[in-house]
Amino acid sequence: MDKKMDKQVVIYTTPACQYCRAAKEFFDANEVSYEEYNVQEDLAKRQEMIEKSGQMGVPVIFVGEEMVIGFDEAKLTELIK
Repeated sequence: MDKKMDKQVVIYTTPACQYCRAAKEFFDANEVSYEEYNVQEDLAKRQEMIEKSGQMGVPVIFVGEEMVIGFDEAKLTELIK
């Protein structure tokens, strides 16, 4: 199964976050590869996420330069097309 898309996808998550799981399942179902950072364990990535987004909640998702806060399926669908 080839993963498609030119834009880099980064998702900041925590293990217990149901919306993080939903976002990862969405990307998997759409064959989009992503880089995941667990901000519960990786304090440097947590700080990076807060600085980039101004948010402490997860998921924070970047598709290329576009930031999506939370699991917004419609917005993510638009960004990966």
